[in-house]
Amino acid sequence: MSLPPLVEPADELTVDEVRRYSRHLIIPDVGMAGQKRLKNAKVLCVGAGGLGSPALMYLAAAGVGTLGIVDFDVVDESNLQRQIIHGQSDIGRLKAESAAASVREINPYVEVIIHNVALTTDNVMDIFAGYDLIVDGTDNFATRYMVNDAAVLLGKPYVWGSIYRFDGQASVFWSEHGPCYRCLYPEPPPPGMVPSCAEGGVLGVLCASIGSIQVNEAIKVITGVGEPLVGRLMIYDALEMKYRDVKVRKDPECPLCGKNPSITELIDYEAFCGTISEEAQQAATGSTITAQELKEMQDRGDDIFLVDVREQNEYEIVSIPGAVLIPKGDFLRGTALERLPNDKKIVLHCKSGARSAEALAVLKSAGFSDAVHVGGGVLSWVKTVDPSLPTY
Repeated sequence: MSLPPLVEPADELTVDEVRRYSRHLIIPDVGMAGQKRLKNAKVLCVGAGGLGSPALMYLAAAGVGTLGIVDFDVVDESNLQRQIIHGQSDIGRLKAESAAASVREINPYVEVIIHNVALTTDNVMDIFAGYDLIVDGTDNFATRYMVNDAAVLLGKPYVWGSIYRFDGQASVFWSEHGPCYRCLYPEPPPPGMVPSCAEGGVLGVLCASIGSIQVNEAIKVITGVGEPLVGRLMIYDALEMKYRDVKVRKDPECPLCGKNPSITELIDYEAFCGTISEEAQQAATGSTITAQELKEMQDRGDDIFLVDVREQNEYEIVSIPGAVLIPKGDFLRGTALERLPNDKKIVLHCKSGARSAEALAVLKSAGFSDAVHVGGGVLSWVKTVDPSLPTY
């Protein structure tokens, strides 16, 4: 459905701006009025990573007058496969600052506002209040629900995107005109059920595909042209090269944007989404060791059986010496138990500790009461024991 323009036009474009945006200006649907609206728009990008990188670059190139960047992370070498707004010389630099420098290089007429903070319930409302539109490039469920709830409570539209391996999704959530994210996903998936990109990977160019769609939708919402993805979920399969969209209806019983909302303020999103299951938390309590403690156990010759619960492709990137690969899925299916010795102490590890805690819960319930897992996983091993090994 067509929607009215989000912002009023700026008073004028300078001669230099007319030259720069001339290919927009000669499109009848955009024209001078549309470009002036882009100049007057204030857009916030949550995240300067995989989706935020192409989004920020094309929003800047399009002439969005004010761009905000929220990101507290630093550039890592593993980011460069897909986060194209950063370069080799930016490794170790704050992502928000690196992204801001690239934006200014693309378009010096854009005002850039840096929010070098983690987005939390304490600051999200204040930060969002200064912008017309939010572009969500986050990669975890807790932040996604927080972004959605803050946008709804403030009456602001936001463009959402999600990527994983070869698959991407995008939509526009604007409770004034259609559904919100909670209408589509009322509850987060169980902890550990959906792997993150850090665990499952993502095709680098997929970020550009979905990020550019997000910018396309942002431009449409700002200028009031076309039919934005309000009430529709766009699904992209890069392997099959197929796009399809699914209608998403506003849920009248939605606890946030429905007829009788029960959510009227921000909540505890970490508790709502959970990082690991309650069973895993209980299993890990008192049964978590550090990577350094594992190294000491190995050096003493302790009779342990070290198990890596990641996937084969992760194991091939980096592994802890002596570890046997038994993926977490085998523990959840129960097939891993027959491969474990009863006369040795079982030590589990994964990439960062979440999956091994889930597998530990299975072991504890199966009677392996002295089993433990390595907090921080192989990343902690590389950081504290053997920095010569690669990370991912």
